[in-house]
Amino acid sequence: MKKPIVIIGMGEMGDLFARGFLKCGHPVYPILRGSRPESVAQAIPEPELVLVAVGETELHPVLDSLPPTWRERLGLLQNELLPRDWQRHRIADPTVIVVWFDKKKGRPFVPVLPTPVAGPRAGLIVEALDAIEVSCHAIPDEDLLYELVRKNLYILTINIAGLRTGGTVSELWERHRELAEKTAQEILDIQEWLTQTRLPRERLLAGMLEGFAGDPNHICTGRTAPVRLRRAMDHARAAGIATPTLASIAEDLAAAAPAS
Repeated sequence: MKKPIVIIGMGEMGDLFARGFLKCGHPVYPILRGSRPESVAQAIPEPELVLVAVGETELHPVLDSLPPTWRERLGLLQNELLPRDWQRHRIADPTVIVVWFDKKKGRPFVPVLPTPVAGPRAGLIVEALDAIEVSCHAIPDEDLLYELVRKNLYILTINIAGLRTGGTVSELWERHRELAEKTAQEILDIQEWLTQTRLPRERLLAGMLEGFAGDPNHICTGRTAPVRLRRAMDHARAAGIATPTLASIAEDLAAAAPAS
């Protein structure tokens, strides 16, 4: 019998990955909201993988409360993820999935680009995603930072610029290219500060456009877009980075908000 897999968070992503693992013969044990991971860890001290499938705002509380025996078996898939997010918890080498498919409740997943996976259990993730026909591939650890920042650049640019424009990613690029480019450059300024790394900007911008081409009809904004803008502005203020485009979008958003 194959070793069990624990999934923390059974939303759309957790459910999708659970199906992949089950198809590969792994028993899956979900940890639902309100469950105690310590109790599950007593029964399953050495799972094959502990996949943290919660949203980005819940990630740090989950990692804070993680049982010690699970810390070396982690899989992470959040948006806006960077190495600093796991390093602050003294987690050395998680398996990281840079998700490039969209999954909404009641709808089939929509692929944008093949999903890169890095880390010690990348092969397991690739096998599970292959089983449910999600395009993916393992990458070397040294490629992970580029892939994380590329996804961050894509999601933050379309969400934040889209607060002003609405529409799809193809419309954003075709009709509002200057806004998209200015937004992307300010996002890259913030990403360089967060990573403390000089990033390959031209390559990242080209990689973002690959995402635009992968699903031209992808809607730019969702319910989390205003939160992403506030988080980016908070980082910019902490770093002392000027972000006039982001600030202008934030001002428009505040002006459009209904009076309390």
